[in-house]
Amino acid sequence: MRENITLNQDEQRRLYILNQVIEGKLIARKAAGLLQRSVRQVRRMLAKYRKRGARAVVHGNRGRRPVNRLGAKTAKRVVKLARDRYAGFNQQHFSELLAEQEGIRLSRSTVRRILATAGIPSPRRRRPAKHRSRRERYPQEGMLVQIDGSPHCWFGQQHGQVTLLAAIDDATGKVLSAVFRQHEDAQGYFLLMRTLVENFGCPLAVYRDRHGIFQRSKNRDLTIVEQLEDQPNRTQFGRLLAELGVQSIASHSPQSKGRIERLFGTFQDRLVNELRLMGIHNMDEANAKLMEFLPRYNRRFAVRPHHAATVYRKLPATLDRNTIFCFKYRRTVGMDNTVRFYSHRIQIRSDSYRSSYARTRIEVHERMDGSLAVFYRDRCLATTDAPAEAPLLRVRQNNPTPSSDPKHPAKKVSSRPKRSGRRKPTQDHPWRQQFFQPWDGRSNPVSELS
Repeated sequence: MRENITLNQDEQRRLYILNQVIEGKLIARKAAGLLQRSVRQVRRMLAKYRKRGARAVVHGNRGRRPVNRLGAKTAKRVVKLARDRYAGFNQQHFSELLAEQEGIRLSRSTVRRILATAGIPSPRRRRPAKHRSRRERYPQEGMLVQIDGSPHCWFGQQHGQVTLLAAIDDATGKVLSAVFRQHEDAQGYFLLMRTLVENFGCPLAVYRDRHGIFQRSKNRDLTIVEQLEDQPNRTQFGRLLAELGVQSIASHSPQSKGRIERLFGTFQDRLVNELRLMGIHNMDEANAKLMEFLPRYNRRFAVRPHHAATVYRKLPATLDRNTIFCFKYRRTVGMDNTVRFYSHRIQIRSDSYRSSYARTRIEVHERMDGSLAVFYRDRCLATTDAPAEAPLLRVRQNNPTPSSDPKHPAKKVSSRPKRSGRRKPTQDHPWRQQFFQPWDGRSNPVSELS
């Protein structure tokens, strides 16, 4: 009798790579790099896969609670001792003192994991020297895509710096997509990935740097909600890659992603001169120029991969792209079935599923065009704009029309309450550009790449 097996994204990706090895399209050494395993482990996985089928990639302990799981009280005691009595001790010394003085016998790796989860770094950090060598390209197109941004005076010194975001395939050197942005922001990378996925498909892995757009600092204090999540340090872009089933690989140096670094060096020579020759001095015209420049560049500099077949995975045609390529925020619905999202107040209507959504946890989707949508358990809810609150109505009553005196303009009234503490960035600050810049869904900077 055939048994149904449910595989998650990581297991489906592992199964796909093993099939590539069995079909002879991928060698074990390259598969080990993609799976982050040794060659011996890959060979054992192949033997189990041939014997047991797809169940070989499913861990046998799925759903079981580990018998040797450390208790929460012991972990809290270790964290308290590390912050108070044994503050400043290195992790090896601290684990020895725990066994000698406190009667808590834990391995150094367990102590390190507990302290890292609590945001307590090691007082002594050593970075051993690494030997660098040029690596071979991946054999198939779509196995690895490098992404990065380059701030430069692309339109000339007199026009200041803007940032060019680009994605390049590791196997062929083909530039898959590119877009000009005012700054390196998350919205720009969302547009970059959407163009890449719609024109080619989802790659197996993305190679990127350690920018805050891709990963958050592990030393920051986590809220209670973040501590309960599976991936508390995952950013919006990291969540996007996880939903697409794309592995995110962080580089440790600029030299490790030298292919895209050299690409920007070439662009700063060729593209800058072509933009100057065409008299282009703004991002809209430059993005239109990229549609004509990138195909010519790929025909000139792209190389053939070792295997002609690509491994890009197309998204299902029925999947709504707007539910993936958007910013998602978790909120709690108020007792009046309203959701507060910055200065917006969203009223949730009742439906056939529930008469009230009060105190439920929902997701607010901020799409690339600036529109908002509310989802509860993957269902889009019917919403309207909530009526204004009393403080805002009183302010509007006292200031019905803006002042026409240029010397005394009317003050902008925000419905967001004032907060005390350190100074917050203004709305036009580059850090806030990624969330509030509307995007016209009809204008794609690179929509016709060959």
